[in-house]
Amino acid sequence: MIRKKGLTALGALAVAGCVGIMAPSVQAAENAPVYAETANDMPHHIVEGGDFKTATLQPDRLLETYRLTKYDVIDIQVIGLPSDAGMSDIMIGPDGYVQLPYVGSVKLAGLTLDEAKAVLIERMSEYLRVSDLSLLMKSYGPRKVYVMGEVRSPGIHNLGADNLNTYAALSSAGGITNRGRSTRVQVLRVVGDIMYYKQLNIKDYVKKHDLTQNVILQDGDIIYVPRSNGIKIREDILPYVGVWAMYKSLTN
Repeated sequence: MIRKKGLTALGALAVAGCVGIMAPSVQAAENAPVYAETANDMPHHIVEGGDFKTATLQPDRLLETYRLTKYDVIDIQVIGLPSDAGMSDIMIGPDGYVQLPYVGSVKLAGLTLDEAKAVLIERMSEYLRVSDLSLLMKSYGPRKVYVMGEVRSPGIHNLGADNLNTYAALSSAGGITNRGRSTRVQVLRVVGDIMYYKQLNIKDYVKKHDLTQNVILQDGDIIYVPRSNGIKIREDILPYVGVWAMYKSLTN
């Protein structure tokens, strides 16, 4: 595990060196206060592995692994309540919460539909007699991922819910450059105070059809294509904690 103090220092150096890869409209001077504010919110530890699931080619299995996020719109149908009870066209706010009649604020972002259903039944049962309910997707909010390193168009890219995977993210960034190492692509994900990372061999995914080398992404994930043969945690992963803080400040 890595101490927060060291991460903060490395993150500050990374931010100073990576401003140039962002869109021209982002000015370092304007964002400097934001970096200072987010430094204390950066992950404390970097861990290999995590809950990275293999992407499926079957669209009908999307909802089995789909996790709700901000700007998703859902319908909640509660048995015994009229259809006009205020449970239709509910949008998840930028803070991850929905505002519902009777129960108020409920955090749903980050949950699967089954998990969200269980949370809603538990909360509603405090105020109503709820035997069961249905949770339906009306529309999907945009997912933002940050593709960086040796790709042709690095930066923040929007992905739809039906193509939320590493290979699609790399394609949206114009693909890997000739200098990029497609055998050592890194996916970074921050959960709480931990940054998880997983190494993928995209060359095997394309050439050998190894489907395990393409994982489902979540809103806010970072994909990094290195130039060197080896991945060194301190040199290749740690500095991107600072980039994650910058990314978070731009997308919140």
